[in-house]
Amino acid sequence: MGLDFTAIDFETANSSNASACAVGLARVRDGRIVARAGWLIQPPPGHDAFFEVNMGIHGIHPEDVSDAPTWSAQLDDLSAFAGADVLVAHNAGFDMAVLRAACDVTGDTCPPYRYACSLQMARRLYDLDSYRLPSVAAAAGFSGFAHHDAAADALACAHIVIDAARRTGASDMAELAEAAGVEVRRIKVPAPLAA
Repeated sequence: MGLDFTAIDFETANSSNASACAVGLARVRDGRIVARAGWLIQPPPGHDAFFEVNMGIHGIHPEDVSDAPTWSAQLDDLSAFAGADVLVAHNAGFDMAVLRAACDVTGDTCPPYRYACSLQMARRLYDLDSYRLPSVAAAAGFSGFAHHDAAADALACAHIVIDAARRTGASDMAELAEAAGVEVRRIKVPAPLAA
């Protein structure tokens, strides 16, 4: 078993964690990026207002997602891409909250993914003035990407984790988590209600 994981990044339409409007994914096998994907998402009803501040960050507008799949329609594609991988995101608490909140408001079952945070890894393994994604990615040898493009951000995250494994000599996610002093957590999924 090698360094296998899927890096993920969400962009949101507004301050609601459920307002996913884009996702980016990068699959890593044995420490190499082998597949990339990204697509727009119609945020769930009631969470679909686009705030100016969010549009200013990622450049996605309501008309951009008018023909995009809904959260529920794209969830199978997301799950098929990630499979049973550990998900890794830069500030993973945010991205896992988006995944869970969007599922909660749509009534979809949230996959109980295991996940790790590249931001936490970076804070323990790099000595930088800033631990924002572009700064850490540059330190990992990956720069010049379109920050806040979900697919580009997922790719940058993948490069950080690959570099972190190289720096620590870790050969898989369990070894990397231990070497970096971070936990591989599991998304907390609400228990089904008793009948």
